[in-house]
Amino acid sequence: MASIHPVILSGGSGTRLWPLSRASLPKQLLALHGERTMIQDTVLRAQLPDAAAPLLLCSEAHRFLVAEQMQEIGVKPRAIVLEPMGRNTAPAAAVAALMTVEADAQGVIVLLPSDHVVRDAKAFAKAVTMAAAAAREGHIVTFGMQPTAPETGYGYVHRGVRLEKLDGAWRVQRFVEKPNAETAAKYLADGGYSWNSGMFVFRADVLIEDMRTHAPDVLAAAKEALALAKRDLDFVRLDGEAFSDAPNISIDYALMEKTDRAAIVPCDIGWSDVGAWSALWEIQDQDSQSNVLLGDVIAHDSTGSYVHSGKQLAALVGVRDLVVIATDDAILVADKNRAQDVKAIVDRLKSDKRPEHADHKRVFRPWGSYETIDLGHRHQVKHIMVKPGGRLSLQMHHKRAEHWVVVEGTAQVTVGEKVSTLKENESVFIPLGEKHRLENMGTVPLRLIEVQCGGYLGEDDIVRFEDVYGRAK
Repeated sequence: MASIHPVILSGGSGTRLWPLSRASLPKQLLALHGERTMIQDTVLRAQLPDAAAPLLLCSEAHRFLVAEQMQEIGVKPRAIVLEPMGRNTAPAAAVAALMTVEADAQGVIVLLPSDHVVRDAKAFAKAVTMAAAAAREGHIVTFGMQPTAPETGYGYVHRGVRLEKLDGAWRVQRFVEKPNAETAAKYLADGGYSWNSGMFVFRADVLIEDMRTHAPDVLAAAKEALALAKRDLDFVRLDGEAFSDAPNISIDYALMEKTDRAAIVPCDIGWSDVGAWSALWEIQDQDSQSNVLLGDVIAHDSTGSYVHSGKQLAALVGVRDLVVIATDDAILVADKNRAQDVKAIVDRLKSDKRPEHADHKRVFRPWGSYETIDLGHRHQVKHIMVKPGGRLSLQMHHKRAEHWVVVEGTAQVTVGEKVSTLKENESVFIPLGEKHRLENMGTVPLRLIEVQCGGYLGEDDIVRFEDVYGRAK
């Protein structure tokens, strides 16, 4: 019997849960519902009997965070495939099928977005078992979520006749776009409609065969991008030029609405795609006033609100149905019923070329992280953390000099031809234009304060000569 091959899609752009989610740290890499991040929960949920190691697809910008989060939960992926640009789910599914069919021609792929919440793991496992049985018979299966309300934010699937000798599976009669409120109410009353979850189960060879018929341009671009792919550390880097030829299209449009193999397994697994802050309010434990209060929060005579505050105190008085999200550099206050409109704020930040749409004050790098403490005329102050074994690139700057002061741990510092060791309260000066490198050779995190001085302080003023993370050109 063919194995189960979990494929995890991690291509989020970080817009719907701003300001906690950003382009550099989208929601699947955050712990929004429990102690683990959403991608970690998704990968662990997919570790079912007869399951192979997961295949992950993510953007190049998130590769090190994804790899680190897999290490944290003790999972070694089959591969981490880097998409050079977003092309939606159909090209990603094609790449996954092509990679899987080489090792297991009739391997059953379970294609899962990394940013969904599933609260009933046992029901999920049962649904996968039923879907896999249908997939082995040549069907391309989607999971249909049991509707709980006349939701207008989801597409719907109308099921047809039951598949013979396959428990819990039906043919798909039709896919329906997001309806208006009146139509959604009719779907809910009908009972034959399910929410379209965006999760799919299929045999690798079947998907390739169907794409050859219904989406040959998607398949051709995926084949070429994979044929020209390069391995970089633990990553498979798809060829950018070839992958850019793939249409930006979902598997729903490219295949599911055209194929005669479409099937559905309706299920109730406690699912949410966490498409807005209001969705997190719905799925998390609420207090006696129907509030979800996370972090340092005080609420007085306030109901129905979702509040998430980090380092600062957030206080609510006499409000109802609000979303309040406070981070180090931004505060969002929104009507909970209009939480979907947060994307308009992100679009405005992009058009104004403000950095808050992309990065938090704390920015993650493969070697650790940095956080801007102060930024003024011709100077910038950062707190830098280097993980044990972390090693910044050998680099230089054209337009700034730097001062490093170690506050915790031991640093090995290269400045020009000189290599020295710095301990707590010791410092070093890096002149403008001088090659330099910072390393943590110890077993505890290295923390230091960096003071930059110069006419230009942007991150693009870095010339890399050597880099253990493959970033030097």
